[in-house]
Amino acid sequence: MDSQDTMNADTQDSPFMAPPSRKKRKVRWPAITVILIIAAGAFYYLNSGEEAEEDQNLISTVSFGSIENTISSAGTLQPFDYVDVGAQVSGQLEKLYVDVGDVVEEGDVLAEIDARTQQSRVDASRSAIEAQEAQLSSRRASLELARTNSQRQERLMAANATSQLDYDTAVNNLVAAEASLIQLEKQIEQARASLLTDETELEFTRILAPMSGTVVSIEMNEGRTLNVNQSAPTVLRIADLTTMTVEAEISEADIGDLRAGMEIYFTTLSGGTRRWTSSLRQILPTPVIESNVVLYTGLFDIDNSDGSLLPEMTAQVFFITSAARDVLTAPLGALTFIDQEELAAQRANAGNARIDGEGATPAAAAAQQRRPGGGQRPAGARRPPRPSSDGTSTRTFATAQVLQADGTTEQRRVVVGVTSRVSAEIISGLEEGDQIVAGIVQAARTATTQDARRGGFPGGFQ
Repeated sequence: MDSQDTMNADTQDSPFMAPPSRKKRKVRWPAITVILIIAAGAFYYLNSGEEAEEDQNLISTVSFGSIENTISSAGTLQPFDYVDVGAQVSGQLEKLYVDVGDVVEEGDVLAEIDARTQQSRVDASRSAIEAQEAQLSSRRASLELARTNSQRQERLMAANATSQLDYDTAVNNLVAAEASLIQLEKQIEQARASLLTDETELEFTRILAPMSGTVVSIEMNEGRTLNVNQSAPTVLRIADLTTMTVEAEISEADIGDLRAGMEIYFTTLSGGTRRWTSSLRQILPTPVIESNVVLYTGLFDIDNSDGSLLPEMTAQVFFITSAARDVLTAPLGALTFIDQEELAAQRANAGNARIDGEGATPAAAAAQQRRPGGGQRPAGARRPPRPSSDGTSTRTFATAQVLQADGTTEQRRVVVGVTSRVSAEIISGLEEGDQIVAGIVQAARTATTQDARRGGFPGGFQ
């Protein structure tokens, strides 16, 4: 056996050696199979990315509701009526009969000041009056004597039985007696007036409640010396908390939209979801300037019979500039507003005939353009008008796409009243339950070829 035969025999006898042609087939076909699978998957993925579902209409139902347009501001609660009770005479505050939170009635004694000085003045004035009244009887007796002497001298003078000197003396004594009596009477009147002043100051030592209400603060304590000659010291404050006043800060930009008598509601931090309603009483003409910001103060009152509101509470105030309650409403995005000039031209072309509620005109049915976010608005369409400052809203006209039973849409003209940022009042043209197109819902799409290149193949292949 030659060397070639020996090699062939060894090859056939070895269990680890395979024929050359069989080894090539085992390595080549699995690789080709994997390449074909990847190519097929990529072809299917790239072709399927071009397919997309159709956009769908966003449908909304016309229903009853309420619309409000408001201007918000911050406010502070204050008592509608209050009074600072002070001392009118000097002296030591001897006794306080009330505490903060006590309810008092008009005329109740609130405090007392040491009254010894005032009492001494009253006693002195009364004694002076008594002394003068005692002199009054003597003066009247002197006057009567002078009158009698004057009459006697007059009779003697007529009979030429007395001298002229005696007669003149008698007349002079009568005049002096009358003047002395009048002078004493006026002195007594002056003394009585002084006594009245002293008695009034004595009464002022007892501080009385000038009104009915609640003691909301006490500024002085017992033993404090009060000096009214240097200042008017305030002892305490009484406020009527049954009616509160809200002082709202109004921005200069919003002042033109507000008016006296307009409806208002407000909330407080402690009131939860409770609303208090009232109407604007007045706007103070003098502004408050803070950090170059001009703020005006609006005042309105609220009943507080239950005592839930307290002074200095913070209020979130809402001025209702326009409102429509229990009316047909539709989403604002479902309406296409018509220009008033265009509407006037349509009426002129129609011979001044009413076109409210009729089918849409060609000009009003212009081609629509898609807006970001799915809503639609015709090219050149107008925004809804802003409500007027007196709370009313001018009626405007718009069109709406109404969904029919067969799935088609019909364009209708509607009359619109009050509008807000999200909804509008429907006066005519639609009925409760009508389904209208409020926008477009864009369909979800699969990844495009460019997305596939960025993100990879399905199944995690890169």
